Amino acid sequence: MCGIAGWVDYSRDLSHERATTQAMTDCMACRGPDAEGLWLGRHAVLGHRRLSVIDPLGGRQPMTAEADERELAVITFSGEVYNFPALRAELVAHGHRFRTRSDTEVVLRAYLHWGEDLVDRLNGMYALAIWDDKSQELLLVRDRMGVKPLYYQATVHGVLFGSEPKAILAHPSASRRVDADGFREALDMLKTPEAAVFAGMREVRPGQLVRVSQRGMTKRQYWKLEAQEHTEGPEATVRTVRELLEDVISCQLVSDVPLATLLSGGLDSSTVTALAAKALGAERRGPVRSFSVDFVGADQRFQPDGVRATSDAPFVREVVRHVEADHLEVLLNSDDLVDPGVRAAVLRAVDQPPAFWGDMWPSLYLLFRTVREHSTVVLSGEAADELFGGYQWFRNPAAIRANTFPWATPGSARYFGGLSLLDGGLKEKLDFTGYRQQRYHEALAEVPLLAGESRTERRLREMFYLNLTRFVQVLLDRKDRMSMAVGLEVRVPFCDHRLVEYVFNVPWSMKSFDGREKSLLRAAVADLLPDTILKRVKSPYPATQDPCYEQALRRQLAELLGDRNAPVRPLLDVARAQRLASSLMGAVSQPYDRGGLEMALWLNAWLTSYDVTLEF
Repeated sequence: MCGIAGWVDYSRDLSHERATTQAMTDCMACRGPDAEGLWLGRHAVLGHRRLSVIDPLGGRQPMTAEADERELAVITFSGEVYNFPALRAELVAHGHRFRTRSDTEVVLRAYLHWGEDLVDRLNGMYALAIWDDKSQELLLVRDRMGVKPLYYQATVHGVLFGSEPKAILAHPSASRRVDADGFREALDMLKTPEAAVFAGMREVRPGQLVRVSQRGMTKRQYWKLEAQEHTEGPEATVRTVRELLEDVISCQLVSDVPLATLLSGGLDSSTVTALAAKALGAERRGPVRSFSVDFVGADQRFQPDGVRATSDAPFVREVVRHVEADHLEVLLNSDDLVDPGVRAAVLRAVDQPPAFWGDMWPSLYLLFRTVREHSTVVLSGEAADELFGGYQWFRNPAAIRANTFPWATPGSARYFGGLSLLDGGLKEKLDFTGYRQQRYHEALAEVPLLAGESRTERRLREMFYLNLTRFVQVLLDRKDRMSMAVGLEVRVPFCDHRLVEYVFNVPWSMKSFDGREKSLLRAAVADLLPDTILKRVKSPYPATQDPCYEQALRRQLAELLGDRNAPVRPLLDVARAQRLASSLMGAVSQPYDRGGLEMALWLNAWLTSYDVTLEF
């Protein structure tokens, strides 16, 4: 999985800049706890922190390719390329020789053979940088669905880059300025492609490559969703989805280190776990190892809320019995979630205030920290809802008709709100609603069209496009930061681009043929799972319902408001925040009611620890 960093400057000799490159690399040590490496050239330096998954001994980076005692190219690579065995065989047939068993060397040799067109051949999740020593050019590439992050910042004479903003911020020339757009991106439920929170910083867009040379910087979108006519009937469509899922899971089970799945008892994670159990059993590698998360006392305390009708635990246990998994249930409590060390680790991993789902960030971090004690790689069910139509807004007429992102409509926005305690004048100045509308219409303009589609099918295509290019990016970022904070690799089978391309073009009538969410997925795995799992209504990642958690947050807010030097104080409606901090709360804490409370605390911690300068 790993963390990558680097610096290109055509105006100076960088071969002596070890200390700066080391600092940029070291700040991501958690992403790669197993090894580190630097490569220093005249106009480029590359750094790498490694999490060893494939070929632990041979896959060290940065990795170079030589010919006639001259370095041709050097790569620093994060992620996994699942089809590397087939690519390796093809390259061997073309005369390439390999020193290692790693996918990194395959990617490097593929570049030497096909140039930047290698991107069309890769299947995986990756962020990579290749310095071509002959042409003196840098190539930055991000996977098609944006599973792995990659940031960059143009300089007068080159570029800085890294897996996380902190790698760029570690460079002496980088600033910690945040302008109005960056602040909006940080606090609202937005993930605009290429945008970053810190001024001057950009993120390589999913499916994009960026080339840097002495002539400047160019970008090319090598992959994007396209509208194509779906020609298969219902039965053939179900069969194709099943075949794709089986192939994807089989490819993503390749690992030289312990591997497991994340299991919630919902359709998505149960599908991944059941298919993994089947594949591992066929290879005599079973049983599948699985992990779930819940809260101490949840069995007795759980009460249905607006989005969770049932507790996960009974469904998890049924899947475990059904597939005979080797399972561990991770139990958390409120003290864990408010622990200052845990929250500081979350913030360090994210580099910006977690804007929503406040308790889910530390709980996910704690889950991954426990999983890492047993496994290095896990498979997860992210993106199935965005791909197959799992969210309520796919079936909500008001959300479908709305002239905004479907998750920003009144019925859904409260689950993601974090702006309630901001000063009214500041909110008016920043015009979050107007900014969101601007980004919404930019996204709509990208949606591919298919001639002859009905108005309904076209609108549903727009809905899926918005979810697959905007909403899922937020979830993938959260997954990446929390898992890599503890050196855990999380693979996401539902983000396989072949599956995404196919299902994106399946008509809504087939995706919802039985009137339920994710009808197509349910039909494709009907023989693998118990009826109770197949019939279970979607339930999102668990949130604590322990009143003690919110009480602890209110105490922290009261303490913050008592400090007139707290950097967040001028940004808040102080009177409203004081009322919230001192008010009584009901017996059951609703996660979506504490968004403003969470945001005020996270925002203050970010402004303090990152020494942020706000420019608006």
